Amino acid sequence: MKKVIVVGAGLSGATVARLYAEDGADVLVMDRRATLGGNVHDYVDKNGITVQTYGPHIFHTNKRQVFDFLSRFTEWEKYEHKVLANLNGQLVPVPFNLTGLYQLFPKEKAKRINDLLVAQVGEGVKVPILSLKSHENAEIREFAQFVYDNIFYKYTKKQWGMPPEALGEQVMNRVPVYLSYEDRYFTDEFQYMPKNGFTALVEKMLCHPNITTKLCTDASKAIALKDGKIYLDGRAFDGTVIYTGRIDELFSYRFGALPYRSLKFKFITKNLTSYQPSAVVNYTTDKRFTRISEFTKFTCSPKNKTVIVKEFSRACGKKSEPYYPIPIEQNLAQYAKYKILANGYANLKLLGRLANYKYVNMDVAVEDAIALHDNNPLIVE
Repeated sequence: MKKVIVVGAGLSGATVARLYAEDGADVLVMDRRATLGGNVHDYVDKNGITVQTYGPHIFHTNKRQVFDFLSRFTEWEKYEHKVLANLNGQLVPVPFNLTGLYQLFPKEKAKRINDLLVAQVGEGVKVPILSLKSHENAEIREFAQFVYDNIFYKYTKKQWGMPPEALGEQVMNRVPVYLSYEDRYFTDEFQYMPKNGFTALVEKMLCHPNITTKLCTDASKAIALKDGKIYLDGRAFDGTVIYTGRIDELFSYRFGALPYRSLKFKFITKNLTSYQPSAVVNYTTDKRFTRISEFTKFTCSPKNKTVIVKEFSRACGKKSEPYYPIPIEQNLAQYAKYKILANGYANLKLLGRLANYKYVNMDVAVEDAIALHDNNPLIVE
């Protein structure tokens, strides 16, 4: 039987493991954590509240293939995510939209800007803030600068540890301005939360007779790479290794640790049925933390108590949890050196955010796993 080792029991690893198991391969999934699901891991606390261990994760996609695949392993609850920004005590929608325009500007000025935006940019469109900042119309540029300063600049600096201009358009264009009254954070066709949580979804995905899962297992102690060959417990391994962990760690930080942003979480249980008006409130102009999330609002099932989490962004060391790759030129060049090393191993496949040093949404993580499987068929004996 063809053997496949998947390093990492997160969403990417679980997806590809399931697909190869269904092909008839013997699949071993290894994860150093004691829990399944990677960063989408969640649990039910003593008050019956589903808490996400590593911060809020919301499933959304326009990809029917991804939605249909995951639907094999979960029932869904409809959920449309809404985010507010706290601007010194005033709450406005994120992404910034026409509602926010009328909240923050005098009525006549707001109407004039509204008319200008519709006439010169378009009605109902999503537009990157950087393009508005460079618009030929001075009043649109003034409006864009206000939004940039109050919604983007300080928040981005807290989140990434550097000013937005150092990050480039890839990061800045992730949250556009909506020239409409659309107040949903995502506008995808499929927006749901798994009925019993993400951990239960991953558990079902890995529940297959051809899959063996080993938690609390450090793959770096069992797998070695040398001279184009992979060794498992000291013996040459001719199967396929699919690696979803840090690529710099895989090669013992030969070219140095790749920079990431990490997060610190402060969970608080409140004796309230509701703490804030939306599931997530971003603090864009003050506070040390970047946002507060309230978990009962993700499941639309209010309880007698609620759980919130404050997120603090920080630099990531070798012993910190890496969350966000920092996609600036020098870091991508450093990653490219590791990628060349990985390409020297024919039976090593890289998958996911850490191995490919790029931020991916959940649906893209699943889509990439499906593509890896489809593009690398195994001949199973």
